[in-house]
Amino acid sequence: MERNRKKTERTIRAVVFDMDGVLIDSEPVYLRHTVGMLQADYPQVTEKAMNPTVGMRSKEYRTFMAGLLRMEEEDPGFLELIERINDECHVDYREIMRPEVPGLLRTLRDMGLKTGLASSSSISNIQQVLKECGITEYFDSIISGDAFRRAKPDPEIYFCTFERLGVSPQEALVVEDSTYGVAAGAASGAFVTALKDNRFSFDQSPADMRIKSLAEIPAIVAGGGRSI
Repeated sequence: MERNRKKTERTIRAVVFDMDGVLIDSEPVYLRHTVGMLQADYPQVTEKAMNPTVGMRSKEYRTFMAGLLRMEEEDPGFLELIERINDECHVDYREIMRPEVPGLLRTLRDMGLKTGLASSSSISNIQQVLKECGITEYFDSIISGDAFRRAKPDPEIYFCTFERLGVSPQEALVVEDSTYGVAAGAASGAFVTALKDNRFSFDQSPADMRIKSLAEIPAIVAGGGRSI
């Protein structure tokens, strides 16, 4: 557990999670699938070239991919290709769920905390992941970034989540991993914990604390933003 800067102890009443890369280790799976489908015809599509897409919502992802593939974003051929990539990506979400997640969510509920999910993924994908992982019931608020005009790193999705949960930003702990997500959480005024991941060169410097495992969260909550 690493702290980035000293903060005044606070009372935490809610924990808000990102999904991809946090609850499920999906990002390497998506990247490998996309590269595997495209690289033969588009050699510029490598995992390194795709790294900036980690944490993007679907709209920004399409724009990025159109540029990478040197195609027009509204080209029917491009849209068909992106749809085929998505349709042929079959993931066992329970298999890639971080093993500590169900126990963590039960612990947070037993501690009397509210929990939210604020993900850049589509609402249909979010619902599929939560259903297959058997954890839908643990969330008091579930929001997709597609519902907002501005995507992460804009904090709008977090402001909406805090309002739904009935807490102030100072009463919330945000759990993120990507550059965009950590920046959004920090901009919201919440206490931000970043799950360490050295595979994608994320900038996690705006986070208040970096953690190796989600299992550390209950202690951080109990300590008001400090480990106990």
